[in-house]
Amino acid sequence: MVGRAVLAAATIMFVVITSCMVRHAHGHDYRSALTMSLLYFEAQRSGRLPPNQRVQWRGDSALADGADHRVDLTGGYYDSGDNVKFGFPMAFTVATLSWSVVEYGDRLDAAGELGNALDAVRWGADYLARAHDAAGVDALFVQVGDGDSDHRCWQRPEDMDTPRAAYAVNASWPGSDVAAETAAALAAASVAFRRADGDYASTLLVHAKQLFEFAKYHRGLYHMSVPSAAAFYASSGDEDELLWAATWLYIATGGEKVYGDYIAGPTTFGGVRSRFSWDDKFVGAQTLNNLEQFICNVVHHAGDSGAKLSPGGMLWWDPWNNMQYVTLVSLVLAVHADHMTAARSTSVKCGYGGELSPEQLTAFARSQVDYILGTNPEATSYMVGYGSRYPAEVHHRAASVPSIKSSPAKITCKAAFDYFSKGSPDPNVIAGAIVGGPGADDRYEDSRQNYQQAEPSTVTVAPIVGVLARLLP
Repeated sequence: MVGRAVLAAATIMFVVITSCMVRHAHGHDYRSALTMSLLYFEAQRSGRLPPNQRVQWRGDSALADGADHRVDLTGGYYDSGDNVKFGFPMAFTVATLSWSVVEYGDRLDAAGELGNALDAVRWGADYLARAHDAAGVDALFVQVGDGDSDHRCWQRPEDMDTPRAAYAVNASWPGSDVAAETAAALAAASVAFRRADGDYASTLLVHAKQLFEFAKYHRGLYHMSVPSAAAFYASSGDEDELLWAATWLYIATGGEKVYGDYIAGPTTFGGVRSRFSWDDKFVGAQTLNNLEQFICNVVHHAGDSGAKLSPGGMLWWDPWNNMQYVTLVSLVLAVHADHMTAARSTSVKCGYGGELSPEQLTAFARSQVDYILGTNPEATSYMVGYGSRYPAEVHHRAASVPSIKSSPAKITCKAAFDYFSKGSPDPNVIAGAIVGGPGADDRYEDSRQNYQQAEPSTVTVAPIVGVLARLLP
């Protein structure tokens, strides 16, 4: 216990020291924000926590996951502020977090965060591989827990007594979208681990290949096979996931023909998309190929992008967790700018509004990150724990209920709802969480009952890890 306490104290001290020493000319300490963003994933962990766990207010949870099928489905991440393990957004989280490592591993290493980033990838990838092993080659466990019963209860994960049924897709009950997304995640994680752990990378790649084949030959949307997922993470199609998976497999295998043929075959690249999200990965695949019209539309917030620019300068798509789209597009812009520079391409030609240089794309991505970190009309950071002012009432069960470390007696579902509604600051600061964010008018209501604005999500934080690493001096 002494070792853990020292480690936690050292982590906090590191954040404080770097906050004073490594402040960018724009006024934001990207290194401190990067450290916090990776701490957030430790707060989202399910299962038995490791000895090097730095977020000390969390404890072991959901240790019997998979018991209803007599398999081990422990581990992985809770997706947002609840206690369900949804495989679809979890796989996308692992994919984009891995992408951050693949693109900016050297910068993460220079900042002393590569090990923590790989730990975050591994925690999710281990679970996804386990969910595949437990189900079989042509099957995959895609969810543990039930959203409806979970949402009727407000318990910290260490106490939860809501149903933990596990749901799978297979050849008879397909889920090509979630299977392909999991293939993309494990292929991307394989690339991320190529230098650090070659054997592990090879194991992940085997799973990715098998899941891609399963997805390719057993088509069908997963929420039709797992109706419990429909109200929370319904899928709009599977062509984007299959293309996204094929692209990552092409990279992970060093260009194996079968994946190149799929990418070049009679499939669709989706045209000009309106957004990049856990449900629509076409932009991700296009980033690794070509997506200039999307970039023009977003930066000029015109055309078919669907994005507006708030008076304070934030890209805005949707009143529910808008920040997920902001962080994802910021990663796309940063990566594409760097790819342009590497290819000695001087500009994106928009056809309207002139041309956009790599430097302009990076500057626009920086403006979105700066908005998140406090350069906004509310003068508040939407990353919890960063700066002097940030959301105090996060829509998050574990953060809003006293820690099991300080209050070990079980807090029941009914009793925990008192913490949900009491309107006081969270007893646990979930550092690195990025809330859903303000509305199109830049206004933010700091209330955990306002789940559209106050709930954080792993799919929001994963891409900003790469952007923050890119913005380090």
